[in-house]
Formats: sequence, structure tokens, C-alpha cells
Amino acid sequence: MKYEVLVEDSFYHIYNCGNNKENIFIEEQNYVYFLKLVKKHLSKTSDVLTYCLLKNHFHLLIKTKEEVTSKEISQSFSNLFNSYSKSINKKYGRSGSLFKDRFSRIKLDSEEYVRKLILYIHLNPTHHQFVADFRIYKHSSYNSMLSNKPTSLLREDVLSFFEDKQNFIDAHQIKEVNLLETIALE
Repeated sequence: MKYEVLVEDSFYHIYNCGNNKENIFIEEQNYVYFLKLVKKHLSKTSDVLTYCLLKNHFHLLIKTKEEVTSKEISQSFSNLFNSYSKSINKKYGRSGSLFKDRFSRIKLDSEEYVRKLILYIHLNPTHHQFVADFRIYKHSSYNSMLSNKPTSLLREDVLSFFEDKQNFIDAHQIKEVNLLETIALE
């Protein structure tokens, strides 16, 4: 499979899952450690807008920075995933690939696509039935968007895609109702 090269000043949906559908987050501390590594390895090349970490996969919405090369961007992601994989393998006495494949990426080409992806990422815990209400899921950026606490996430940028905080909340609630209706029909 040919992977699209990551380029500067662009929005991307970055995602991956565990090899053979294995869990990539085993304990609570793994989620925290992964986010710490995201900040450490990606901060020079990319900004994170939103994220959701589920036990066997993750989603990130990122914007690559201006004036960085594709090679630098790719290397930062390689460093992130290699560092996390090595630490999990060492801690849990496992070997081999933690992730299914090289990480997947989709370049976003419109503001509407970015808005839809933000909703998709935040509603992912409900979609996969990890929780009944996505708002209580701890490993998502949703509540960080509503908080006033300092964050390295691009909170104001995310909220601006919905015009303001109330529209952000309303859009999530509408999408959740539609999602729950779909799940109920399955």
C-alpha cells in the first residue's frame, strides 16, 4: 500500500490500531504516556487539534506546521510510534510489532471535512460502544475543548470551526443522537 507523503501546513487524520487487533493501551498509565510522547515527538512538526485513544486504536487530528519538510514530519511520527512500541514491549514482555501497519493518514481538504472529523473522533467511544456517553470518556480531547485549563491542543482553532463553544456542544449532541439511533437499528 502506498502512503501519502505528509506535507507542511496541512490537516491530517492520523490513525492506527493494534497488530492483530491487540490492545495498544493496556493500563491507564499507557494513555498518559502515549500523550506525553505525542507532545514530545510531534511538537516541532505538528499541532494536535483533537484526539481519542481507545484500547485497541487511536485517532489524531493534526495540522502540520509551516516550514517543515515532509521528511521531518514523517520522522517525528516514526519516533513517536517506535518509542511507544519499544516501551510497551519492554514493560509487558512482548516482542514484535505493536501496531498493525504504518500509521494511516488522510489529508483533509475542507473545513467541513475537519468539522466532521472532530465530531467523529470525539464520538468514537460511543460508536465502538466503550461508553454510552462520549462526554464521560477520559481519553478524548472533548472535555479539554470545553475547559479553561491550559492545553497544548489548538482549542481555539477547534472551537472556531463551530463558531463558538455552544455550537461545538450542540453539534456533538446532534451527531450523538444520530449515532445512537443508528446503533439501536443494528
